[in-house]
Amino acid sequence: MKPNPNDIFPVANCKSVTYIKPTITNPNIIVGDFTYFSDMDFEKHVLHHYDFNGDKLIIGKFCQIASGVTFVMNGANHQMNAASTYPFYIMNGWEQELPTIADLPIKGDTVVGNDVWIGQNATILPGVHIGDGAIIGLGSVVGSDVEPYTVVAGNPARTIRKRFDDELTALLLKLEWWNKEVDEIQRLIPLLTDSNLQNVKENLKKLIGNSYGE
Repeated sequence: MKPNPNDIFPVANCKSVTYIKPTITNPNIIVGDFTYFSDMDFEKHVLHHYDFNGDKLIIGKFCQIASGVTFVMNGANHQMNAASTYPFYIMNGWEQELPTIADLPIKGDTVVGNDVWIGQNATILPGVHIGDGAIIGLGSVVGSDVEPYTVVAGNPARTIRKRFDDELTALLLKLEWWNKEVDEIQRLIPLLTDSNLQNVKENLKKLIGNSYGE
């Protein structure tokens, strides 16, 4: 039996881990295959996501999102270029037209790459871009972009270290294993889970072949 990205509960006899993609109803939340959440009802963890802002939450494939993680979207931001930050326009009975997008601190879409691990109770702020293979530490508050294959932690989140040297990072980004067919990923699992990184590097060079370094 092949893994099915449309299974809501991918772990046998376990209802506390869910594949996110088949649970999504909001068209402004886009999640790739096999990305999981260590909880249920992922959309409740996407906060202040109002249609009038038009921002999207985009998450890649094979991400691992721990329980308690929240994504704070642009609707949490108040107008800061006026005398008051109070949002009269959303409260019943107050007469204020909806501010223009230019008057609101809209920071764009929030984008999470592929094979990203986000630790428990982390908070991702509006407009952040997190690169492929990054790791976000437990309880972190991420307010700025994270480079691929980088470990960040803290409040605000700071770079702790690069996961790999530049050569291995470049090879993995070139491989894009998450975009391959299931059968090919199955064959790659021994390499993807090998802790001998020098061996991984040499095998990736052979696998990618002459295209490496172009």
